[in-house]
Amino acid sequence: MTIERPSDERKAAAPAENPNDAALASFGYTQELKRTLRFFSLFAISFSIVSISTGIFLNYGFAINQFGGASIWTWPIAAAGQIVMALLIAELSTKIPLAGYAYQWGARLVGSTYGWYTGFFGLLYMSITGGAIILLGATPLLFEAMGISPPDGVLLGVAMAILLFTVVINIVGVQLAARVNNTAVVAEIIGIVLLAVTVVVAFGLYTGDGGGSVANLTNTSGTAGSGIGHFVLAGLLGIYTMVGFELSADLTEEAIDSQRAVPRGVLMGVIGSAILGMLALICFTVAMPDLGAAQESDAPIVTIADFYLPSPLVKAFIVVVAFSMIALVIANQAAQARLMYSMGRDNMLPFSRHFRLVNERTKTPMRALIVGGVVSVGFMVYGFLQTDSFATLIGATSIAPYVVYLLIVGSYMRRRSTLAAAPGAFNLGRWGVPLMVVGLVWIIAALLILTIPADFHGAVKVVAAATVLAVLWHVLVLRGRIKRGEAGVAKFTNSARRA
Repeated sequence: MTIERPSDERKAAAPAENPNDAALASFGYTQELKRTLRFFSLFAISFSIVSISTGIFLNYGFAINQFGGASIWTWPIAAAGQIVMALLIAELSTKIPLAGYAYQWGARLVGSTYGWYTGFFGLLYMSITGGAIILLGATPLLFEAMGISPPDGVLLGVAMAILLFTVVINIVGVQLAARVNNTAVVAEIIGIVLLAVTVVVAFGLYTGDGGGSVANLTNTSGTAGSGIGHFVLAGLLGIYTMVGFELSADLTEEAIDSQRAVPRGVLMGVIGSAILGMLALICFTVAMPDLGAAQESDAPIVTIADFYLPSPLVKAFIVVVAFSMIALVIANQAAQARLMYSMGRDNMLPFSRHFRLVNERTKTPMRALIVGGVVSVGFMVYGFLQTDSFATLIGATSIAPYVVYLLIVGSYMRRRSTLAAAPGAFNLGRWGVPLMVVGLVWIIAALLILTIPADFHGAVKVVAAATVLAVLWHVLVLRGRIKRGEAGVAKFTNSARRA
């Protein structure tokens, strides 16, 4: 099947009205998306996609079963690794300020074929994330708050409806999606941090039998076993959680003053998440009245809160956490559609002519949003049918972004010394090279943790099967398009950047 390449008229750069548009024009694109996002909205996207409430609610039980209460001390290690990644991405986002971050960075630094694979793994990550978070997090929490235990089929149907609702929010416009995510910052803080602080204050005032203990912070009694291997596995608490902060860079073409706002949004998103997440983990762990009961619980955070607080108050917090998860998916669907849009305008996808269309009224890539939502629903249904939905979906949605990080850092290490820094933009200077080395070591370590244990082989199979599809598309169709000049981008050069 042959799909038309965007016309020269479409690709020609129109006269730019501001420096952001001039930067876009230097790469050969016209400004089609509407620039409305300021720093706080970009920070909110990074913060809400990381979503410490989602990560802690979903993964705290796994961590304490691996290494007891002391498992929370793996969080700062993961945070340090991801802050290094955030520094590298913040700098790179100023040098190639384009929507479709993973695809564009890989394609401009190495070539269109390389960009196809970085973009593909970015799409895979975002496509799985939407279905996983709604199915395993938001929907069960909402039913729990209502005191209902629905049949599996009902839970799946409601999850699908909620996910499609997130698509509708994005179709209405990026401003509405941004407002929801701005609100989600407050929801995150109320839903997990305020709950944690309230619980630890209640623990301090508690005078009955039982109750928590500061000794929980050094308790290494896991149910899965003991030893350094389980401490390493407990690190998945942070490795699973602190991903996605880079997706605010995917909305660069909708950012005002993108050269400053995007890197700040990326950095503040991950740093804020790291600090507030650690605070919440310490509070919950200190207040934990019974480690054994928490380890047996499907929702240990709820079990801890229920011990100290009235049930209606706990349920109110749960609703807020569920909202923050839904906001995460709204931001995720927005970024997914922008990556599809970016790859579509370069004819890298099947039916590219549809994905590159921007709705004249809403200024959103509507068809990309709809297809992205349908694909996410497909992954949701697939995960639902597996024996272990959690390991399959959460594992796969963690492996894919670290593959993207690996590909990005690898290409940036190769080309950073040849790239001119954007005037007045964020720049690592001489710290860039050592940070790239540290980042590369960290990514490889995280990928080993995510793929070697037998429990995660189901997730590996999902990523491997998707990779086979990516290779087939490239070999059978895309390679010919790129060779004929019908798809892809020109290799990135300093002269192109400064044009």
